[in-house]
Amino acid sequence: MSGAFIWYELLTPDPAAAKAFYDAVVGWDIATDPVAPGLEYRMIGRSDGGNAGGVMTLNEEMRANGARPVWLGYVHVEDVDATAAAIEKDGGTIRMSPWDQPGVGRLAMVTDPSGAPFYLMDPIPPEGQPDAVSDVFSVDRPQHVRWNELSSTDQDGAIDFYTRRFGWVQDGAMPMGEMGDYKFIHHDGTAIGAIMKKPDAMPVSLWTYYVGVDDIDRAERAISEGGGQVVQPPMQIPGGEYSLVAMDPMGASFGLVGPRN
Repeated sequence: MSGAFIWYELLTPDPAAAKAFYDAVVGWDIATDPVAPGLEYRMIGRSDGGNAGGVMTLNEEMRANGARPVWLGYVHVEDVDATAAAIEKDGGTIRMSPWDQPGVGRLAMVTDPSGAPFYLMDPIPPEGQPDAVSDVFSVDRPQHVRWNELSSTDQDGAIDFYTRRFGWVQDGAMPMGEMGDYKFIHHDGTAIGAIMKKPDAMPVSLWTYYVGVDDIDRAERAISEGGGQVVQPPMQIPGGEYSLVAMDPMGASFGLVGPRN
């Protein structure tokens, strides 16, 4: 569906370490072997048999060009080229020009006008499943991304940008004191995340993706035991569950959300 987050990807220099860490924290089973010889890409397997996203190896050439460990989201658009060009006119940047990935679809990597990176994607449906719909995002299931949060240097500008470009709707907000309002975003009638002012401690505008876990306290312990760092300890959120923000051992930030058992 156009405007939906349809895939998530971890860019990391050490996929084996990422597997050990995230398998323990989330309960995933990240593939040991790449999807194809010479293509350093591994699928993130869920316990239900589906995929939560992928892991791309961050090589030295990519690092030399400024790439760093990060989680990236993919937004579905019907015309990657036209959308990328429009984003550039909006003041965003095309980081990787549109290209065709055989068997996958047409993609581009862009940044929004405040510098937050993400992918555009027009996917090729799986063979024999022309009406297939991505299930990597879920509002309530563990091992899926459950929330998409943008910290932006220009909160109002970001809301204008994403609502115009992807058909999102900003509706509702939660006061956060000196940080201003935490403004919720919706797509196709579902709350998919929020856009907030960038905290001073965060160096650049960035999306943080919150992955569902079965027990927030168990996951918090696994983060520390696995060499990660909890940046924001568990805090209760509307509805009674808890969320936290952390950094994996390689330096990629992420969030978790789940119950306290």
